[in-house]
Amino acid sequence: MPEIAEIARVVHFLRLHLVGKKIKNATAIEDTNVFGKVGTTGADVAKALTNKKVLSAGTQGKYFWLILDQPPHPVMHFGMTGWIHIKGDRTAYTNYYKKMKPEELNTWPPKYWKFHLITEDPAVEVAFTDPRRFGRVRLVDCPGESIRKFSPLVENGPDPVVDIDVFTEEYLRAKMRSRHVPIKALILDQSVISGVGNWVGDEVLYQAKLHPEQYCDDFSDEQITKLFQSIRHVCQFAVDKLGDSDQFPKDWLFHYRWGKGQKGAVGHLPSGEKLAFLTVGGRTSCYVPDVQKKSGRIVPGVKEEIIESDQEEAKPKKAARTKAAKVENDKLQNKKRKVEEDQLPSKKSRATPNNSATSEAKKENAEKTATVESKMELGRRRSGRLQGKTA
Repeated sequence: MPEIAEIARVVHFLRLHLVGKKIKNATAIEDTNVFGKVGTTGADVAKALTNKKVLSAGTQGKYFWLILDQPPHPVMHFGMTGWIHIKGDRTAYTNYYKKMKPEELNTWPPKYWKFHLITEDPAVEVAFTDPRRFGRVRLVDCPGESIRKFSPLVENGPDPVVDIDVFTEEYLRAKMRSRHVPIKALILDQSVISGVGNWVGDEVLYQAKLHPEQYCDDFSDEQITKLFQSIRHVCQFAVDKLGDSDQFPKDWLFHYRWGKGQKGAVGHLPSGEKLAFLTVGGRTSCYVPDVQKKSGRIVPGVKEEIIESDQEEAKPKKAARTKAAKVENDKLQNKKRKVEEDQLPSKKSRATPNNSATSEAKKENAEKTATVESKMELGRRRSGRLQGKTA
């Protein structure tokens, strides 16, 4: 799901290409999820955009909007898979376009579009897309400068980048002291902080060295200070880079947290600390147990899964141990055959047997055979233990 940095990226492109231009034409399809669930229709959105000049674009956490020269103004949320595309520019990331088929790259409006607009000359074309239809586009009828005083923005908490005068250490401490929920749940609550989603939440808790399922009212003042600094740093840095993860520091958890359930998952940081996933109530958190240690109570019922990065290496190791056991067993078999060959009487002794010598020879041969069988049994036990370790 797009979070604070991804929304900042989209608003950057809207300010670059759309702000200051007049919309000549707008078209929208009817979608009972994207438009209908927030009380509007595709036709209403198209009408609100047509012949309007775009004065500005704004962002608050996971929401963004356009201020037009006349209300109502569109306020948008991407949900899981929404995005804004601008013809002739690539607003998304490289991997987004790599996953598209060649014919899709050249299709306009893009596949899964919900509304599409064209400005007056010089013409700019913009499209809102959403394959899974969890995004929302609504119209807010109010003066543009007051838009954050109206729903849905008024119900959301401060943006840690835009609202630095509101999102302070004292604000965060008061929220943490007044609640009794896991810290990860608190910082994901959009009524507390706007824009923090799953990957940002995991990152800030890792950098602050806090356990994600520890209760928010069980942290010291020093830990709260570290968390506040971590939220500000991660959000500001990610926004400054417009969500381009290639520019994120290599020691960020972000680069290694995506491997759950995937073949060839790294499973650890470059420094060697293993990654683990915690699941509570269907929500999953990635964390580093050696770094994010518990210092207070944690929510009950936590399910932990350690990511093993050496699963693919285990197969050749298993094969090597099995081969070693086979080689040792072959050596014992060869030794037994050699002893048995040494025990065979020569042709001359078979022709002129000596009862006394034969009796002594039989006794000696029996002792040798017992010794060999004892060694073979020991070899079989060793081989069994080796093979057992590979199970």
